[in-house]
Amino acid sequence: MIVRPHQHWFRRLFSWRGAVLSKIMFRLGLNLLMSIIAVISLQWYETLGVHLTTAPFSLLGVAIAIFLGFRNSASYARFVEARTLWGTLLITSRSLLRQAKGALRRDPAAVAEFTALLLAFSWALKHQLRGTDSSDDIRRLLPADWQNEVLNSPFRANRLLLALGEWLAQQRDRGAISDLLYNGIDHNLNTLSQVLGGCERISNTPIPFAYSLILQRTVYLFCTLLPFALVTDLHYMTPVVSMFISYTFLSLESLAEELEDPFGVDANDLPLNAICNTIERTLCDMNNEALPPPLKPDDRFNLI
Repeated sequence: MIVRPHQHWFRRLFSWRGAVLSKIMFRLGLNLLMSIIAVISLQWYETLGVHLTTAPFSLLGVAIAIFLGFRNSASYARFVEARTLWGTLLITSRSLLRQAKGALRRDPAAVAEFTALLLAFSWALKHQLRGTDSSDDIRRLLPADWQNEVLNSPFRANRLLLALGEWLAQQRDRGAISDLLYNGIDHNLNTLSQVLGGCERISNTPIPFAYSLILQRTVYLFCTLLPFALVTDLHYMTPVVSMFISYTFLSLESLAEELEDPFGVDANDLPLNAICNTIERTLCDMNNEALPPPLKPDDRFNLI
């Protein structure tokens, strides 16, 4: 994800990274080609006696704009919900460690073990959502007692939740925490489970394919035929106007498709690496441990 400081409006007009223009350049090129064909064949086109006017395109354009608005709203809602879930993960991780440190002030080893399980959960969830291998982070964070159990599981984030519950039960069995505190910590573990389930729901349930397909086909057909409706009035200005209108529709469609999966690695997706790094730095600071270097999302694409 790209997060930039405020830019002057003129400089923002020429921003490249983070824009969807790079993804639609080929489609805009096809529109330019159709515009050139429309201009070259104008004389022959008029002899056919068939005249496309802008009236039907105006009506169709309004309909497409409305549907694109709904499509973008649905995709952005998924993005916002995903960010809310990861914000909840950060808050709950802090609360869990605070509860554990308050109950086990004289047992730093148990607190360190609990911290490692919490950190491993956030990184394992990030890898699960992106379909990458979490083995290196699991080995880096977890003590040897837990590594094999987690690494042998196909659902590592869920296995880490189970490990957190087992750790909590062990502390209660040896009398380190009271039943009241046990219930409080268990409630926060349930919140982590809800975060996991919410992220899985967004990741595994895309916007219905047929809905996206019909909108995409309509946009492409609109942009293909548009030059032939404009050419009788605009002549040599047809490519400029046609590309500008097509850019609007194609960019909105491309942005909606990008935001539909907020856990990816596109420029406008969530910066999961930076969020996991923030969680790790926060928990290490609470334990008075050395902090890993900070990561901040920017326009270099190496911190998303």
